[in-house]
Amino acid sequence: MLRTAASIRTAVFLLCASCCASLAVAHPLTGRNAAFVQSVDGQAIGPFLYLGAKHMVTGYDHLLFLVGVIFFLYRLKDVVLYVSLFTLGHSLTLLAGVLGGIHANAYLIDAVIGASVVYKGFENIGGFQRVLGVQPNTKAAVLVFGLFHGFGLATKLQEFAVSENGLVVNILSFNAGVEIGQVLALTFVLIALTLWRARASFMKYAFATNTALMTGGFVLAGLQLAGYALS
Repeated sequence: MLRTAASIRTAVFLLCASCCASLAVAHPLTGRNAAFVQSVDGQAIGPFLYLGAKHMVTGYDHLLFLVGVIFFLYRLKDVVLYVSLFTLGHSLTLLAGVLGGIHANAYLIDAVIGASVVYKGFENIGGFQRVLGVQPNTKAAVLVFGLFHGFGLATKLQEFAVSENGLVVNILSFNAGVEIGQVLALTFVLIALTLWRARASFMKYAFATNTALMTGGFVLAGLQLAGYALS
């Protein structure tokens, strides 16, 4: 019991520290990346592919949600199905936000993204059934939260004055880069989870891990709501 409690505290601390330390790099469209985006006049497929992949690989909020989504998915076809739903959702709102000119408050969108991490952790520990006596449609939830994650991506690009020349191709390239980064990140996550599932400690610490995931989501949402209030 003491070891379990200590493990929970350690996992929560490490996850919170990781989230807070990552705030400066989670959405890397700053510095040279930001200057490049604003200076582009015409098609730049390669650079936007790279920026999209980098944005996803370093996007801790997106990755935490996806870790929660695939945490208890053992069959590859299930992983593909849920990740495809997430991809459909965030692709639609990324393109609609940038190309369709649909705007939303970045702080509030990122707060919902933090809440999506809380949702997955809570669902993974059976919280909805235990506390509320209901079980949400997991596929629909992943798709809906994917829409918010896409808006989160869009708000980062909407911060800049991007040239209309080549915009469609560049945004499509950015979106394709996001998918590449997602596949790369999930490959490593799946390998790590597969190795961990072979050990008895997986089920032993699954509750603690998802509790830590929820805590990280609360931290992310709280920081964004604080930013919204201060702005």
